[in-house]
Order: sequence, then C-alpha cells, then structure tokens
Amino acid sequence: MANIKPFRGLRYNPKQFCDLSEVITMPYDRIHDPEQAAYYALSPYNFARIIQGAREPHTEDNNVYTRANCYQQTWLAEGVMLRDPQPVLYVLEQTFTTPDGVEHTRRSFTAALELTGFDEGVILPHERTLSGPKADRLELTRVTETAWGHIFTLYPDNENRINEILQPYLDTHMPAILHEQVIEPAVEQNFWVVDDPTIVAAVVAEMGPKVNLIIADGHHRYETALNYRDEMRTEHPDAGPDAAFNYVMATFVSMSDPGLVILPTHRLIHSYDALDSQALLKKLTAHFDVAPQADRAALEAALAEATPENPRFGFYDGDYTLLTLKSLDTMAELTPDRDANWRALDVAVLHEVIIEHAMGLSKESIARKENLNYLRDADEGYAAVNSGAANFLFLVNPTRMAHVRACTEAGEKMPQKSTDFYPKIISGMVALPLHGSIE
Repeated sequence: MANIKPFRGLRYNPKQFCDLSEVITMPYDRIHDPEQAAYYALSPYNFARIIQGAREPHTEDNNVYTRANCYQQTWLAEGVMLRDPQPVLYVLEQTFTTPDGVEHTRRSFTAALELTGFDEGVILPHERTLSGPKADRLELTRVTETAWGHIFTLYPDNENRINEILQPYLDTHMPAILHEQVIEPAVEQNFWVVDDPTIVAAVVAEMGPKVNLIIADGHHRYETALNYRDEMRTEHPDAGPDAAFNYVMATFVSMSDPGLVILPTHRLIHSYDALDSQALLKKLTAHFDVAPQADRAALEAALAEATPENPRFGFYDGDYTLLTLKSLDTMAELTPDRDANWRALDVAVLHEVIIEHAMGLSKESIARKENLNYLRDADEGYAAVNSGAANFLFLVNPTRMAHVRACTEAGEKMPQKSTDFYPKIISGMVALPLHGSIE
C-alpha cells in the first residue's frame, strides 16, 4: 500500500523571492559545469549551491557537503528559507509544447512517501542504478539531514480521481508561481501549497490502496533514501514508524494524466569503422524491411506510423531510410530469457538486433558510450552526420507508457535511455527535512 503523508516542507520564503527563476534549478544530475556556473551567477541563494555545489576545495571540514549544510543553516537563519507551519501537500503544474507543436499541461503533487523495498511491490524501478551517484547523494543526505531531490513517481489512476480532488482548491487559490518560465524556457510552472485538511486527507486516502507505482526519474535518489533509512534505524532503534527518515519526498503524476509525455532519445553513431552504412543496411535486410525515403519529412512521417508488433527506426547517413522489423520472433531468438514485453521495446530491438548483433558493439562499450551518443534533439544528429562528425543517426519513437508499465510489473529493467519523461520535475520548490517526525 502507498502510505503517503503531508509534510512541513522546507522552501524559499515567498516574501523574499517573488521571482523563483533565480533560485530553482534542474535536478542535480542535469547540472554540469556550464549549468552550475550559470546558476551560481543568477543568485547567491541558488539551489545548485546545495544539490550540486562547487567541488573545490575538498577537505574533511570544508567540502561540497559541509558547504551545502552551511547554506541550509544560514538561509534558514536569515529567513531566506522557511518551514511550513503545518503539514501540507504541494502541487506543480507544468505547461509545455512538444516538438510536434502540441501544448500539454501535466499536474503533479508532492508528498512524503513511506519507503518500501522494491520486492514489496508498492513502488517499482524501471532502470538500473550506478554506485557513484548513490554514494554522492547519501553523503549529502547524511550531512544535511534533508531530502533535496524529488522521486518522480507514476501512479495508476484511470479516472484521474486525485486531480479531480485537487481541482477545487487550485481553482480558488493563487499559485506561488504564476506562469514563470524557468530552467527549460518553454515550460511554464505553477506551484500551489495545499493546506486544506479535507482535501489533503482525501488525497492520502485515495493513494492508500495503490501498488505498482513506477519510478519515472530518481532511481538513485530512491535507493539512497533506503540506505539512509537503514543507517538511521541502526543509529536510532527506538524511533517510531513516523520518524521522517522512513520517508522520501516523492512527486506523483497519474499514468492517465493527458500531459504525461515521453520524448524519444535518438542514437548517434560516431567513430565506427567496422561497417559502412551500405554494408550495414544490406546486413539488416535479414531482419528488417529496408525502405528508402524521399526526405526527412517522409522518413519521420513513416516512423510515426509504427505499430507495437513491428517497431520502426529512421536511419540517416546523408540519405533517408526506414527500417521496419519483420517479426518480433527475431528478439525471441536473440533474447529468449527476457520477458515478451521487454522484447517488444523499440530501444531493446534497436540495441539487441542492430547495434549489438549487426554492428558488433558490446554492451560494455555501449555503457562507456565509445561509439554512441544519446540525443533528445534529432537536429543535432542530422547536423553531426552532415558535418562528418558522426557516421549515422538512428531515429526512434518514444517509448509507450503501456510498455513501461508492462516491463516494470514484469520485473524487467529497461535499456539505458529508454525513457525521457518531459519536462523534468524542477528542484528547489520544496525539500523534506529528515530529522524528527514526518509531521
């Protein structure tokens, strides 16, 4: 059962920050050196200073984690940040336009979710994790005793009941941010603090029976939270079930939300000399219908007409070619031990049949990205091929939500970069203190 609770969140003082675009950020794993420098330049109170701070110098007493804690304590003392006086829920609406020109609005709500192991079936992963990010996030959690990042979580709600419960409150209360375009400039953010006890209780009750929630983004953060909980239980064996460290900050989106969008992640092949494009296409005729296309528009239109039974890929090497898998039996032959839902994934077909079987790249080299780049923007891939910086580009369709759900419930981890849930849940709107009681 999904045990959620409202909580007294830690957030920027709205009396000091009318324009939160100066302080909120993308999630920590999207903040690299250029983004970090840009965030630092925006404000001395930017959230990046806590979740992805400058890494020099690094000593036992002065490092990225101790500095994060110093920022937290100083900002609380200065009134830059505050804790809400009562347990509440938080709602974020994000309005955005996808590359096809269609506008979407996706609603999410944030609550404290009781931590459970994946084997309990309440919440399920769909990606594998790496040890490095978990060690980093665990140390930040230890030193600051706060959960700073969101677990972007999908929940089953075929009738969108929770959104209906929230709607009257949103209709009668002004959001904390009104149409502020932050971080991703094409995304408008609206944020509410929901403090109506009746509505909060109704949302909590509606979530209670739910199982098979899916982590869309935040696998490392969730596993970090489990590790931190286990450490704290050892240190504080008498702490009750409502100890805050038994919870994680989760932001929930209905699987039926009309604004739930998964963008494709295309594959760009570079520095590859085992086969030229014509030799590769000839080899692929064993498993694919290989059909030349007149131009980019024709290729992308044909790509969009793919069916679940016959995955399709666009191939660009200066010319345009459509690749349509003849039969999923090929995947059954190559990956007999995998679940049928996993074998039907477009990205699984692309990697197993084309990139590994036909091209001869190993899973280890793919993990190291020796000949492979992942792209959200296909324009970058076309340009790289045209300039000679890459060999060819594989265009993929977005992963279907039904496939994500089926694979996850079957216990199958999806290939790397299978899903790009857009937009990201922004960081800095609220954090969850992990000391004391959850309420």
